[in-house]
Amino acid sequence: MVQSLDSVRSHAFELPLLVKFALALAIIVIVPQLSRRLRLPPVVGLLLSGALFGPYGLDVIGTNRPIADFLGELGKLLLMFMAGLEVDLLLFQRVRSRAMAFGIITTFLPLILGAIVGRVFGYGLVAAIVIGSLLASHTLLASSIVSKLDLTRLEPITVTYGATVFSDTCSLIVFAMCVSTFVRGFSFTGVLVQLCEIVAFVLFVLFGLSRIGAYVLRKLEHDDSAHFAVMIALLAVAATLAQLIQLPGIVGAFLSGLALNAAAHETAAKRELQFIGDSLLIPIFFITTGFLINPGALLESFRSDLGLVAAIIGALVVGKFIAAEIAGRRFGYTRDERLAIWSLTLPQVAATLAAALVAYATYDRSHQRLIDTRMLNVVLALMLFTSIVGPILTAHFAPRLVPETRTSDRTRRAA
Repeated sequence: MVQSLDSVRSHAFELPLLVKFALALAIIVIVPQLSRRLRLPPVVGLLLSGALFGPYGLDVIGTNRPIADFLGELGKLLLMFMAGLEVDLLLFQRVRSRAMAFGIITTFLPLILGAIVGRVFGYGLVAAIVIGSLLASHTLLASSIVSKLDLTRLEPITVTYGATVFSDTCSLIVFAMCVSTFVRGFSFTGVLVQLCEIVAFVLFVLFGLSRIGAYVLRKLEHDDSAHFAVMIALLAVAATLAQLIQLPGIVGAFLSGLALNAAAHETAAKRELQFIGDSLLIPIFFITTGFLINPGALLESFRSDLGLVAAIIGALVVGKFIAAEIAGRRFGYTRDERLAIWSLTLPQVAATLAAALVAYATYDRSHQRLIDTRMLNVVLALMLFTSIVGPILTAHFAPRLVPETRTSDRTRRAA
């Protein structure tokens, strides 16, 4: 049996590149339709397909896959960029205080619970805070579900999108402070410099890049191809600048979408960009994310560290749920709206996985890892669980959300 599997893997890896590309297109076409028949979100099917054909499955593409990884990275950035473009800016201005409040709660409550779990299971203080920071962020993995239901402009969704930027940024700040402390000791100056860089970056993107982008797009409003290229270029600039100051590129992508929101509203280039993203790049992101899932390591984690896995998942689920309940009740949201924003904040993929890999590769002066192999496997189990359960719950609760008119009326009353 093992020899047969190895033979299949060997032949699969040797397939011509164009055949592999055709296989990827077949997955993108067939798997979402099959997932809907099974009453699963297409995202789940794509993730499982990535696990099946990835290096821990049939190994069709191998571990050295620069083209696939680049397209997946572009799909991830485009997912957040389109989320920023779809936000109702007028509504976003009205609810920015609510987005900030929810961002604070949904960041620090899971962070505290995660740190407590880390300490209970024997991790040092710095490592425990890092574990908490991994639970603080979230990936809007199910935003495509919300977009297809045309619910992006609802206030609870806008608040959740805004909170995502705050959550990812704050969790990465805490993470960066912990890494610096673990390697070199605490530096107040270093933390202060990074905070200043973040403030300057946000102001530049939302005010500087937005004006530059609007001016250029107005000059090219009759050239759809140039319009399209400029939007991609500005996305790349914002994501690169974010990475230069140790923030995830998805933060820059979302902010650049917000910055170009008004200038790109209902343009042909925006529709073309959305078409390419939905039909190719974003599905590739989900598939390449599935490549990271190692079924054997996950099963071993569940067998040997079931208590730790359950505690970490429980800290995340409970922390995000309580945060959604506190903010939702304070803002007057319905039960379904609270459950929808909770489900949107569950998936732990992009920032969580990136930070976990960095922490695993970080050593102190005695050559001890910041987090060990055990915790890395737990994080992968968390990623798999939340990337499947989060979109399923979103697909269940999102269609129940109230009409936009009712939400807008509530917003006007709150304002």
